[in-house]
Amino acid sequence: MSRIGNKPITILDGVQIGLQGREITVAGAKGRLEYHLPECLEIIKEAEVLKISRRNDLKFSRALHGLWRQIVQNAILGVTEGFAKKLEVRGIGYRVEMNNKDLSLMLGYSHPVQFPAPEGIEFQVEKNNITVSGIDKQLVGQAAAQIKALKKPDPYKGKGIRYLGEQIRLK
Repeated sequence: MSRIGNKPITILDGVQIGLQGREITVAGAKGRLEYHLPECLEIIKEAEVLKISRRNDLKFSRALHGLWRQIVQNAILGVTEGFAKKLEVRGIGYRVEMNNKDLSLMLGYSHPVQFPAPEGIEFQVEKNNITVSGIDKQLVGQAAAQIKALKKPDPYKGKGIRYLGEQIRLK
């Protein structure tokens, strides 16, 4: 029995939920997200609460039950508050600059590395700190991970890109 999947989802003020067949549309002050629900799940809207249930008890259905409940919950939080990840760039000569909406990173290579902003993602740069923000939690995390992968933290000197507050164990 899924503990997460069985929890009801509370619809926050200012959020409109549209259910049309297998399509779920979540709209709010910050934007709009659309998802296609798998065939093995169904969603029920009751007043200010959403419930997701399984059509069968197969292993695949049980695996998706809690996942999709959390995806819809994150969509509701995203269109009201948004999500953000903070990264810091450490190292002598390492710099970050904004080019329009894209990032230009000087990471010790012979050339600056350009990172284009994906659709729905915004960057903010303060000194050597990067803030990746948007309404889709998965997209924010993916963009932050791709930026971090450009120069992973060095285990000997600690140079590179890391999440803000992340501790790197030096050798």
